[in-house]
Amino acid sequence: MSREKILQGVKAAVEALEDKKAENVVVLYIGKITTIADYFVIANAKNPNQLQAMADAVQEAMFKAGINRTGGEGIGNKNWVLLDYNDIVVHLFDEKSREFYDLERIWADAEKTEL
Repeated sequence: MSREKILQGVKAAVEALEDKKAENVVVLYIGKITTIADYFVIANAKNPNQLQAMADAVQEAMFKAGINRTGGEGIGNKNWVLLDYNDIVVHLFDEKSREFYDLERIWADAEKTEL
């Protein structure tokens, strides 16, 4: 995927999350420290219904942007969802799970990105 398309996808995911009132949306550029993806988009929800709505909104936005999901975990889960778009991985959590997994600490060497 081109750099431009990747950034378009990150922006689409973030906008979809903001539309669903996601909390603490963070974009990490991890491309310099790993080959698993270029970006992580991380956010949390207040409740399971919001978490599902956020996952649905991201999937719809990415589909409209022409970016196909290649994998996913936890879809329909009440605590966390991972949506894999190869170069972009979206991590959605409830508040406790986000605190427990603490991806920002694990990936502390990544660059926080502002869109």
